Amino acid sequence: MDFIEQIEDCISGSLTDGILWNRMDQLFAVTCFSDMKITQQNPVFHGEGDVYTHTQMVCQELIRIPAFLNLPLRQKTELFLAALLHDIGKVKTTRLEDGSWISPHHASVGSRIARAFLWQECGLCGTQERIDFRETVCALIRYHMLPVHLIDREEPEREARKVAAFGELAGDFSWHLLCILAEADVRGRIADDIAKGLEQIELVRILAEEADCLSGAYVFADDFTKHAYLLGRNVQPDQTLFDDTWGEVIMLSGLPGTGKDTWIRQNAPDMPMVSLDDLRKELGIKPTDNQGKVIQEARERAKEYLRKKQPFVWNATDLTKDIRQKQIGLFEQYGARVRIVYLETDWKTRTKRNADRADAVPEGVVGGMLGKTVLPAPDEAQTVEWLCAD
Repeated sequence: MDFIEQIEDCISGSLTDGILWNRMDQLFAVTCFSDMKITQQNPVFHGEGDVYTHTQMVCQELIRIPAFLNLPLRQKTELFLAALLHDIGKVKTTRLEDGSWISPHHASVGSRIARAFLWQECGLCGTQERIDFRETVCALIRYHMLPVHLIDREEPEREARKVAAFGELAGDFSWHLLCILAEADVRGRIADDIAKGLEQIELVRILAEEADCLSGAYVFADDFTKHAYLLGRNVQPDQTLFDDTWGEVIMLSGLPGTGKDTWIRQNAPDMPMVSLDDLRKELGIKPTDNQGKVIQEARERAKEYLRKKQPFVWNATDLTKDIRQKQIGLFEQYGARVRIVYLETDWKTRTKRNADRADAVPEGVVGGMLGKTVLPAPDEAQTVEWLCAD
């Protein structure tokens, strides 16, 4: 029985016999799950106490919500797993400040912890179905607090469509699921603001429905218009903008050993390439050394192609949004259209490929890279793809 089947079995049992927490402890023993029991929360919003107690209450509330019970088993499983892990980031981020417990950025940190656990320990990698499942869970964790706060944001409709766009890539993700999780999160507390939180969630449900993105991604006229709108430019969602880009830069993203070079040979054999691996060899710089000189030279070579309006491939790991945006900003400044191709394979295959390389990256370093990995989001470029490499 694989990990997903075990969670499905747990859900089926929970709906009839209640949640078996001893079994949950065994399934999640390798994560920070046990540390939730000693991680405190602000009693004003969490009178129940520690994160583990809150998590138990959230899961118990989740399986009582009619909208959850009406979901297909796969989506029930994704939501239940997201509820189990939604506050795992508090283990790493909680601190006492001015006499109060705070957990800044725990949702984004938690999504990365969950990704590494589901990928490495649970085998949720290497196939499109597993990527979609894992990243649906991670997106739910990343945005689980947003339904309570979205209405107060400056442009709530735009942000709703931006978040909903994840459904293009993480197939099951939607505001519908996110609101169910948020409802369970609000109900699974002892606090005075529960009624207000539930009201905010209902308002967001209505907003997302009116913005045509409650059950899936908003459908734009084309990718160019979508990219402009999601970036916050002065564009209406139903417009069709003139695409004035001259050609495409393909930006690859993926861990060492994923098969990026193979993908290029199979899919873009005639396009010139800026490869950070090749530049490291040329400059005599190891993967574990400071990469500043490599990046600087790579950008200079990219500019040569951009000035000539020559499409090319940018071949690097590019595992975080901040790193990707530095390069994408350069490419778009020169009028190029950017296509991000994120590649992934199963952990065993990736490990062997990396080991077979002459300039293999130490596996300890790769593990650290995985912990920081954030898959490219739909708003980062005109085209974003998540693919499995053979």
